Amino acid sequence: MRKLVESTFVSLDGRISNPQEWSPPYWDDEHGAYASKLLFAADALLLGRATYEGFVQAWPSRSGDPFSDQINSMPKYVASRTLTEATWNASILEGDVAEAVAELKGQPGDDLLKFGTGELDRTLIANGLVDEFHSGCSPSSRVAASR
Repeated sequence: MRKLVESTFVSLDGRISNPQEWSPPYWDDEHGAYASKLLFAADALLLGRATYEGFVQAWPSRSGDPFSDQINSMPKYVASRTLTEATWNASILEGDVAEAVAELKGQPGDDLLKFGTGELDRTLIANGLVDEFHSGCSPSSRVAASR
């Protein structure tokens, strides 16, 4: 059974929105290694609609490094009640999202990696589907941020 790993950027004061605005100072080599370890342990991404819409604007134009090439080539599963089509190697989950994710977890493969936080997380947590929670900051960045 595949693991569902939740990776979320969280500031020390609990901020989770728009990490591109506040987290770049913490994107050091240690964080890069940590993020790569999570990404390369997975063979698919799970995204909510808002995260998918942000990622599809940012990632497809990036290439030439292992992280970008990996994230762009991976299949993506998108939970949305409003999207009717998806691009960027993405499929929209049909029907009950908890059932769809449980089915994905039951398939053979590596981890499913979920980025972003929102309504989808509440559903996944309520249904006991998240196996691991990860913060997007590296340990040394958390220490540096708390000083």
